[in-house]
Amino acid sequence: MDAVGLVVEFNPFHNGHRYYVQKAKQVTGADVAVAVMSGDFTQRGEPTIVDKWQRAHAALLNGVDLVVELPICYACQPAHRFAAGALGLLNQLQVKNVAFGAEHPDWDFKKLVVAARDFNQQALKQYNETYATQFNDQLAQRTGVSLKDPNDILAFAYTKAVSAHHYPINLVPIARKGSNYHDEEIHGRIASASAIREAVADHAAFAPTVPPAMLSALQALATVPSWTALYPLLRNQLIQAPVASLAQTYQMAEGLEHRMKEFAERKLTFQGFIHGIKTKRYTYAHLLRLCLYTTLQLNEDEVAAHIDQPFIHILGFNKRGQEYLHQVKKGVAVPMFTKVSQEMKEDLYNLDYRAGKLYQNFTPADQDLKHPPLIIR
Repeated sequence: MDAVGLVVEFNPFHNGHRYYVQKAKQVTGADVAVAVMSGDFTQRGEPTIVDKWQRAHAALLNGVDLVVELPICYACQPAHRFAAGALGLLNQLQVKNVAFGAEHPDWDFKKLVVAARDFNQQALKQYNETYATQFNDQLAQRTGVSLKDPNDILAFAYTKAVSAHHYPINLVPIARKGSNYHDEEIHGRIASASAIREAVADHAAFAPTVPPAMLSALQALATVPSWTALYPLLRNQLIQAPVASLAQTYQMAEGLEHRMKEFAERKLTFQGFIHGIKTKRYTYAHLLRLCLYTTLQLNEDEVAAHIDQPFIHILGFNKRGQEYLHQVKKGVAVPMFTKVSQEMKEDLYNLDYRAGKLYQNFTPADQDLKHPPLIIR
C-alpha cells in the first residue's frame, strides 16, 4: 500500500479539509492517507477549538485512514521546527509523498530555500522588526518573492526540512480551494478554519461548512477554549514565580520575563496583557507560544530532550490505516504506541501529558492516560 502524508491541525476539520484529503489521494494515487496532527494546542500556542480526539474522529470519517499525534515539542513551534518534526514522523512511517495546501503551488520552493542559505544572519538580529519581517525583506530582495501566507511559509519549511534531513519524501503542493486562510467571513460550503472559529456561536452560519461529526462537536461546546479562559493560570504563574525561574522558560530571551511579569501584575485581562507585552521584535504567534511554555513551566533542557526522543502516538485508524500500520511497523525505529501508560506520562510522554491536563480546563475528558485509539470499522 502507498501512503500520502498530511501535516494538519484540523482546527476544526471542515469541508475544505475533506477536499484536500481527497485531492491528496487523487493526485498521488495513494491507497492510504496518514495525518500527523497537532494535539490540543496549535502551532501558534493556542488551545484548539475541540480536542484532538474529536478532530481525529472527524478526519477518520472523512477520508483520513490513520491519525498520529504531532508531539507538543514540535507542534507548538515556529514553522521550521514544526515542519521538521512532522516530516520526521512521516518518514518513520515510510510515507513517500507529502501533500499540503499552498496559496502559490507553482512557486519553486527549492530555489527559495537555496537563496536563503546565503542570507546575512547578522541582519536578521535587529530589534526594530520581527525575524519574519527581516527574513522576508532579504528573500524579496534576492528572489522577488515574499512569504506572507501561512501555507506558503510551511511549504518553504517542508522543502527546507526535506533538504536538510535528506528525507526520501516527494512534496506535493495543492492549491487552496475557496476561502483565503485568514478570511473571517463564511461564503457557501467552504470556509476557512478562522471564519468557522469566529462564527462558532452562530450554528446556522457555519453548519454547511463542516461535516456532521465536527458539527456535533462544535454544537456541544459549553465554552470556546481560549487564552482568555487560561489567563488566570498564566497570570498566577508569572506573578508567583521568581524572575530567575521565569528566565529558564523555553524560548524566554532578551529580558521578556521582566516584561511579562510586569504586565501580568498590571493587567487583569488576557487582551490587555498580550497587547502590553507586544513589541516590534516579536510576533503575536511567538508570544502566544511563550505563554503556553510559561504556563506549562517548560524549560530548554526538557524540550530538547523530547525533541531528541521522538515517538508515534496513534490516535486512530480505520481498516486501511490498520493494514498500513502492519505493513510498516517493523521499519519504525522510534517508540510507537496506542495508549499512554503511567510510566509514559512520567517520561516519554510527559510534556504532552501536561498539555493535555491543561486542556482539561475545557473538557472533563482525560486527554491521554489509558485513552484507547479511535477505531473506525
